[in-house]
Amino acid sequence: MEAVFSSLPGVTKVEPGYAGGHLPNPTYRQVCSGDTGHAEVIRLKFNSAVVSYAALLDIFFQMHDPTTPNRQGDDIGTQYRSVIFYTTPAQKTQAEAAIATLDESAVFPKRIVTEVLPLSNFYVAEDYHRNYYASNSNQPYCRFVIQPKLAKLKEYLPKLRKIT
Repeated sequence: MEAVFSSLPGVTKVEPGYAGGHLPNPTYRQVCSGDTGHAEVIRLKFNSAVVSYAALLDIFFQMHDPTTPNRQGDDIGTQYRSVIFYTTPAQKTQAEAAIATLDESAVFPKRIVTEVLPLSNFYVAEDYHRNYYASNSNQPYCRFVIQPKLAKLKEYLPKLRKIT
């Protein structure tokens, strides 16, 4: 998701990391064990005059499977759960409303299982996770997982009512 959101106008910073667990300063290996409670996440900073939180939510739901618990593609485990960590009450309200709207309109064949939780701690991932696609675009994961998401984003962006 880092490459997807990094490519959006108005997104000023994307940081891969870990959140939602009980272990302080976890490593990737610890998170992958499934014992930390953390999810692999990205933290976004954005200019709301250029891109709205609602547009970011819309893109988030379109770029991954929000209906499968603890899994994204071939990656399985609680660290791959679909989750939104909010930092303001307004973000919580908007995220919950977006989920309700998508569920009511049956956009997806199954109900959305994305968790909406307050952000209590965020731990920045190791350096090799940052700008992963830009640094590793020929790796199989990038070619078979990230590139299709970027292509989907390119196709999807014009369908957004507007980005702000």
